[in-house]
Amino acid sequence: MNNRIDRISSEYHHAMANALRTVKDPRVTGMTSVTRCEVTGDLRHAKVYISVLGGDEKEVLKGLKAASGYLRRETASMLALRAAPEPTFHIDESIKRGADLLQKLHQIGQKPDRSPEADA
Repeated sequence: MNNRIDRISSEYHHAMANALRTVKDPRVTGMTSVTRCEVTGDLRHAKVYISVLGGDEKEVLKGLKAASGYLRRETASMLALRAAPEPTFHIDESIKRGADLLQKLHQIGQKPDRSPEADA
């Protein structure tokens, strides 16, 4: 990506995170956060990756889809753009995968050592 798109993606990320805090849809829980955004080169679309802690991911996605027009207007206003990219929301699985990996590593560290005498 070029520097302009990277900069806009970063600014869009911050604007979307701020706008997300103002969504009144009850399906969008308080522990929903934006983890990253990828804006297309033509600035028409943006993939918005979110993490949801303590809520139903499918319901949060439905709520965000319903609020996408509002979020688009808010981000356009914050970024001083004529038209903000149209957001599509995706669950960011990396946090969940990282937590699962840490749990597995912790379990490996908790297993008792098998002594050679136990095998005899």
